[in-house]
Amino acid sequence: MPKKTVAVLVILFFLPVVFLLFLYPSTHNYNPLQVVDQNVSELQFFSTTDDTEVKLEDHITILGFLGDNPIKHNIAASNLKELVYDKFKGFKKFQMVIVLPKGTEEQAEALQKEINNYDDMRFWHYVFGEPGDIKTLFNSLKTEEPLADDLSTDHIFIVDKDMKQRGRIDDRNKTEVEKNSEVYPLYSYDCIEVAEIKNKMSDDLRILFTEYRQKRKGNFDSSSRRAEDLKAEQN
Repeated sequence: MPKKTVAVLVILFFLPVVFLLFLYPSTHNYNPLQVVDQNVSELQFFSTTDDTEVKLEDHITILGFLGDNPIKHNIAASNLKELVYDKFKGFKKFQMVIVLPKGTEEQAEALQKEINNYDDMRFWHYVFGEPGDIKTLFNSLKTEEPLADDLSTDHIFIVDKDMKQRGRIDDRNKTEVEKNSEVYPLYSYDCIEVAEIKNKMSDDLRILFTEYRQKRKGNFDSSSRRAEDLKAEQN
């Protein structure tokens, strides 16, 4: 076989391998999604229409609040369904939890029919609680967005398996970092802003799932994450 042909075959064989090595995330350079709040409240005071137990612990949860008129927030719910739920529902322990006041059960059912095209919705839950319990849960989250009088917000939250809120302590883009702009956080994600959900939130969820996958393999160093969090806080 001519040397030129052998060289071409070698390149064709090894080039994909090299490419994959560049893509494979290094344990040392990996920056997990930061913890922005340590003590998110559990859902023990909330109920479901079918008496299914829904809890935050041991789940990766997208937590939303759609208030006493949830059908009014159908655009937000549709964005969550199409851009988040449909993309991540196959991941282990993932769930979507929508918090509503008691008495809105029929409206929740109507909203479900509007956003669902006969897809698998086993991991999409509505939980119902008293206004005071909803406010307590919301106040356990770190956010710069207030809860509206109708107990709703367009902002959604990522809560990990240990009931810790995840987000970004430093949400500056590359240009802002280069200009040494003031640090600002990202505690929640606006589900009306499609670009924010498709880009920032999708990326952050992938990072979180990667962290748990590394933990299962024994490759995750939680001390390095805490060091990075402290460094970001000091800056």
